Amino acid sequence: MEKQWILESVAADGSRVTSQIRQFPFRIGRDSDNDLIVAAVGLSRRHAVISQDISSLLRLTDLNSTNGTFVNRDRIEGSCLLKDGDIVHFGSAEFRIQHKEPLPEETYTNASMHTMVILPGAELSEYFVPHEEEFHALLAGSGLGGAAQPIVHAHDGSIFAYELLGRAKLPPLPNSPIRLFELALALGKEVALSVAFREYGLRRIAPHLPGVPIFVNTHPKETFTEDFFRSTCKIVEQFPTLDLVVEVHETAITETKQMKALAERFKSIGVRFAYDDFGAGQARLAELGDIPAHFIKFDMGLIREIDRASARKRRVVSDLVKLVLDFGSTPLAEGVETEEEAHICREIGFTLIQGFLTGRPIPVEQFSK
Repeated sequence: MEKQWILESVAADGSRVTSQIRQFPFRIGRDSDNDLIVAAVGLSRRHAVISQDISSLLRLTDLNSTNGTFVNRDRIEGSCLLKDGDIVHFGSAEFRIQHKEPLPEETYTNASMHTMVILPGAELSEYFVPHEEEFHALLAGSGLGGAAQPIVHAHDGSIFAYELLGRAKLPPLPNSPIRLFELALALGKEVALSVAFREYGLRRIAPHLPGVPIFVNTHPKETFTEDFFRSTCKIVEQFPTLDLVVEVHETAITETKQMKALAERFKSIGVRFAYDDFGAGQARLAELGDIPAHFIKFDMGLIREIDRASARKRRVVSDLVKLVLDFGSTPLAEGVETEEEAHICREIGFTLIQGFLTGRPIPVEQFSK
């Protein structure tokens, strides 16, 4: 069945409204002679028009509207091409353009009954997320990528372990995990993205590094869930030679009862754990001693330019390193980029170092060569 172009919007009551683009040109505005009538404050009487381009895409033209037409939150001047998944604002009224199999006729909304009430001058709404379809394809395994960054011994630079890092290779999605998690947050899919990155990376790298510690990241929302522990057990069973280290955010330590239980469960299956981003939040030192992790990863904010830091800051970091060692944990300095930083880290007692100085992330594919 031939695909159809559809405009999807969100009504004042929060329900999704779909309007089929049945003919070209397709006109949008407040007047009753438009193909899509949007009685929203801020729309011009004849606001914009959509036509079919020779490229088989759609061309959107702003009809010199007062409050503008935006594609993926950028105001257009004149016209531009639209593609499947683009987010379009006519003034402050938000739509998503989709190219899909036709919906049952009864699911379309009569455009003349579609009313959106939006205050003049309101910021552009964000009901839809750009590239949502590609993101769901990523979660399903299409375009997943990964890298592994070395973690080295501070005293001689020899490799101790690797940390797995997620990547995407699916344009137009960003490659950066930070940007990808921003997108995941907008869609409520942070845990799903964390799981996808972790499982993909381990499948690609674990068989090639038997016995080498591999640090994996977790999202705070999954740390204490049964699904997370079950998936960890499955990983251990699947890769019996894997030396797995699970990173949990330092804020987890404030959930004392849950963290103690999780530490015991990790121990029962032979998995070590690390507190990540130590020093970035409000984790309390008393709990750090009650539930010591195998590794404490000091946040790069404490490490960056430590060679230029005041004597007071160096003393604070040094005292924290000594405390971590007293608890029986291994201190790891993250974000080390210069030899001067590395020298101070060695001087104040860090056991492990991670950063661009000692090793940039390596694509996981290289480990199978």
